[in-house]
Amino acid sequence: MATTEPSSDKAARYSGTTRKDTLNRWLTRSGPLLALLAMCLILSLVSPFFFTTDNITNITRQTAFVALLAIGQTFVILTGGIDLSVAAIAALSACVAAVLMTQPIELFGIGLGPFPPVLAMLIGVLVGVMAGAFNGIIIARFGVPDFIVTLGTMTILRGLALLVTGGFPVPSFRAGPDAVPLPDFLIWAGTGSIFGIPVAALIALLVMAIAWWVLRYTAFGRATFAVGGNRQAARIAGIKVGQTKVLVYAVSGLCAAIAGIVMVGRLSSANALMGEGDELRSIASVVVGGTHLFGGQGGVVGSVIGALIIGVLGNGLNLLDVSPFWQRIAQGAVIILVVVLDYWRRSDSQK
Repeated sequence: MATTEPSSDKAARYSGTTRKDTLNRWLTRSGPLLALLAMCLILSLVSPFFFTTDNITNITRQTAFVALLAIGQTFVILTGGIDLSVAAIAALSACVAAVLMTQPIELFGIGLGPFPPVLAMLIGVLVGVMAGAFNGIIIARFGVPDFIVTLGTMTILRGLALLVTGGFPVPSFRAGPDAVPLPDFLIWAGTGSIFGIPVAALIALLVMAIAWWVLRYTAFGRATFAVGGNRQAARIAGIKVGQTKVLVYAVSGLCAAIAGIVMVGRLSSANALMGEGDELRSIASVVVGGTHLFGGQGGVVGSVIGALIIGVLGNGLNLLDVSPFWQRIAQGAVIILVVVLDYWRRSDSQK
């Protein structure tokens, strides 16, 4: 004779599962923000210089570049991919834009003066989008792992940036007599402020808002989550998985190009090696911000918070006069800890 589970036990079991799921969702959404606030509180207690206007402004301005890379990286990771070429795309886009707007060039034997700054920046952004789309096409068309493709293009793009600049910063002392300086508005975009808020940070927030809307309210955003959640089910549902992969890499290239141009304004120059190592920081920001490394769950807001966490950690360690060698160890340990906790939480929720 079959026995029935007492209604009280059944209710408790379902209630417990619901509480666990609710807690997991709450930790995913609020955990990175709580970690950022806790870190700021601790650093403000141990260093009197942390919560000063100049230091907070410095953190947000420095973090804007990685945050922009992380926003594009989020789209890629949500589909279960990874993009190691974002910093190289940023460097190439920045170098192309800087050369076009400051140096006279020769095209098919015809000498051209420096391009108008806006046109030069649009061409730089287009280069970034094309580089990102190229990654997506190779991955989708030939089924090569994302890691391998973007590792290869990272090296290729750095080489192209070196060819574009001749290995020198732009503008440089080798510039010809017809060269012009970078436009003032570009320098302002990298170093200026509006009501005390760095313009670079405002650009990152604007890009984040647009990306959040795209992921939440468009068919492309829903396809991005679906491909990362279950690629086979997404394909059965009629989603063009290959096309989605190309588009997310194009978005990543777009965000990287914007980041590169903002960095030119901040540094007042462009060079082929700018942003080296920031591709890893962008990935770390996305993971620390709560996006699952295997795709399907996460968002750009968490990625920006993750970039702030890494930026605040580095800034705080500098204020405490911690050796740069130990800073690398601390940042790596934090990333590993967050990934382990995320993996443990997901594994526990699936039991």
